[in-house]
Amino acid sequence: MYVPILGTFSLANLVILAIGLLIIWIIVTIPVYVAARFVVKDASFRDAMVATIFGPIVYVLTLFAVDYLFGPSIGTQGYTVALILALVAWISVFKASFRTGWLRGLVIALLAILVFAFLSVLFGLFLGVMLQPPFFPTL
Repeated sequence: MYVPILGTFSLANLVILAIGLLIIWIIVTIPVYVAARFVVKDASFRDAMVATIFGPIVYVLTLFAVDYLFGPSIGTQGYTVALILALVAWISVFKASFRTGWLRGLVIALLAILVFAFLSVLFGLFLGVMLQPPFFPTL
Protein backbone atom coordinates (compact mmCIF):
# COMPACT_ATOMS: atom_id res chain seq x y z
CA MET A 1 0.00 0.00 0.00
CA TYR A 2 1.36 3.43 -0.94
CA VAL A 3 0.75 6.43 1.35
CA PRO A 4 1.87 9.77 -0.20
CA ILE A 5 3.65 11.11 2.88
CA LEU A 6 5.14 7.86 4.19
CA GLY A 7 5.84 6.13 0.87
CA THR A 8 5.46 2.38 0.76
CA PHE A 9 3.47 1.31 3.78
CA SER A 10 5.18 -1.72 5.30
CA LEU A 11 6.18 -2.95 8.73
CA ALA A 12 9.86 -2.38 7.97
CA ASN A 13 9.17 1.26 7.01
CA LEU A 14 7.16 1.79 10.19
CA VAL A 15 9.98 0.38 12.31
CA ILE A 16 12.52 2.61 10.53
CA LEU A 17 10.22 5.60 11.01
CA ALA A 18 9.81 4.82 14.73
CA ILE A 19 13.56 4.42 15.22
CA GLY A 20 14.22 7.66 13.32
CA LEU A 21 11.68 9.57 15.40
CA LEU A 22 13.21 8.18 18.60
CA ILE A 23 16.69 9.26 17.52
CA ILE A 24 15.44 12.74 16.59
CA TRP A 25 13.64 12.98 19.94
CA ILE A 26 16.85 12.14 21.81
CA ILE A 27 18.89 14.63 19.74
CA VAL A 28 16.36 17.43 20.31
CA THR A 29 16.32 16.64 24.03
CA ILE A 30 20.05 17.32 24.43
CA PRO A 31 19.86 21.16 24.13
CA VAL A 32 16.89 21.27 26.49
CA TYR A 33 18.76 19.09 28.99
CA VAL A 34 21.91 21.24 28.80
CA ALA A 35 19.88 24.42 29.26
CA ALA A 36 17.88 22.95 32.13
CA ARG A 37 21.02 21.74 33.93
CA PHE A 38 22.43 25.25 33.68
CA VAL A 39 19.28 26.79 35.20
CA VAL A 40 17.98 24.00 37.48
CA LYS A 41 20.74 21.89 39.02
CA ASP A 42 18.59 18.78 39.67
CA ALA A 43 17.15 18.54 36.14
CA SER A 44 17.26 15.05 34.68
CA PHE A 45 17.43 13.82 31.10
CA ARG A 46 14.02 12.19 31.67
CA ASP A 47 12.54 15.58 32.58
CA ALA A 48 14.00 17.04 29.40
CA MET A 49 12.53 14.18 27.34
CA VAL A 50 9.10 14.80 28.86
CA ALA A 51 9.40 18.51 28.08
CA THR A 52 10.45 17.87 24.47
CA ILE A 53 7.63 15.42 23.79
CA PHE A 54 4.82 17.40 25.40
CA GLY A 55 6.06 20.93 24.62
CA PRO A 56 5.40 20.83 20.87
CA ILE A 57 2.10 18.99 21.36
CA VAL A 58 0.83 21.61 23.82
CA TYR A 59 2.17 24.39 21.58
CA VAL A 60 0.39 23.17 18.44
CA LEU A 61 -2.87 22.37 20.22
CA THR A 62 -2.92 25.79 21.89
CA LEU A 63 -2.00 27.57 18.66
CA PHE A 64 -4.74 25.92 16.63
CA ALA A 65 -7.40 26.07 19.37
CA VAL A 66 -6.88 29.76 20.16
CA ASP A 67 -6.60 30.72 16.49
CA TYR A 68 -9.74 28.74 15.67
CA LEU A 69 -11.71 30.22 18.58
CA PHE A 70 -10.53 33.84 18.44
CA GLY A 71 -9.34 34.22 14.86
CA PRO A 72 -12.77 34.92 13.35
CA SER A 73 -13.78 37.41 16.06
CA ILE A 74 -10.47 39.28 16.42
CA GLY A 75 -9.31 39.13 12.82
CA THR A 76 -5.67 39.04 11.80
CA GLN A 77 -4.52 39.71 15.36
CA GLY A 78 -6.07 36.39 16.38
CA TYR A 79 -3.08 34.48 15.10
CA THR A 80 -0.69 36.78 16.99
CA VAL A 81 -2.64 36.21 20.20
CA ALA A 82 -2.64 32.47 19.50
CA LEU A 83 1.11 32.51 18.93
CA ILE A 84 1.79 34.32 22.20
CA LEU A 85 -0.52 32.02 24.19
CA ALA A 86 1.04 28.95 22.56
CA LEU A 87 4.49 30.16 23.58
CA VAL A 88 3.25 30.70 27.14
CA ALA A 89 1.78 27.18 27.08
CA TRP A 90 5.12 25.74 25.91
CA ILE A 91 6.97 27.58 28.68
CA SER A 92 4.42 26.20 31.15
CA VAL A 93 5.41 22.69 30.03
CA PHE A 94 9.05 23.55 30.80
CA LYS A 95 7.93 25.05 34.11
CA ALA A 96 6.03 21.89 35.05
CA SER A 97 8.65 19.44 33.72
CA PHE A 98 11.53 21.00 35.63
CA ARG A 99 9.47 22.07 38.66
CA THR A 100 10.52 25.70 38.46
CA GLY A 101 9.01 29.16 38.09
CA TRP A 102 7.95 31.07 34.99
CA LEU A 103 11.16 33.06 34.65
CA ARG A 104 13.36 29.97 34.86
CA GLY A 105 11.08 28.18 32.40
CA LEU A 106 11.55 31.06 29.97
CA VAL A 107 15.32 31.04 30.51
CA ILE A 108 15.43 27.28 29.85
CA ALA A 109 13.50 27.79 26.60
CA LEU A 110 15.78 30.60 25.42
CA LEU A 111 18.96 28.78 26.42
CA ALA A 112 17.75 25.63 24.66
CA ILE A 113 17.36 27.65 21.46
CA LEU A 114 20.88 29.04 21.83
CA VAL A 115 22.37 25.61 22.59
CA PHE A 116 20.54 24.15 19.58
CA ALA A 117 21.90 26.91 17.33
CA PHE A 118 25.43 26.39 18.68
CA LEU A 119 25.26 22.61 18.19
CA SER A 120 23.86 23.10 14.68
CA VAL A 121 26.77 25.32 13.72
CA LEU A 122 29.21 22.91 15.36
CA PHE A 123 27.77 19.94 13.43
CA GLY A 124 27.84 22.05 10.29
CA LEU A 125 31.51 22.82 10.72
CA PHE A 126 32.61 19.29 11.54
CA LEU A 127 30.20 17.17 9.50
CA GLY A 128 29.28 19.48 6.66
CA VAL A 129 25.61 19.37 7.64
CA MET A 130 23.97 22.79 7.89
CA LEU A 131 20.50 24.30 7.80
CA GLN A 132 19.89 26.60 4.87
CA PRO A 133 19.64 30.44 5.02
CA PRO A 134 16.13 30.93 6.41
CA PHE A 135 17.45 29.53 9.71
CA PHE A 136 21.11 30.53 9.63
CA PRO A 137 22.76 33.13 7.38
CA THR A 138 25.34 31.91 4.91
CA LEU A 139 28.93 32.85 5.59
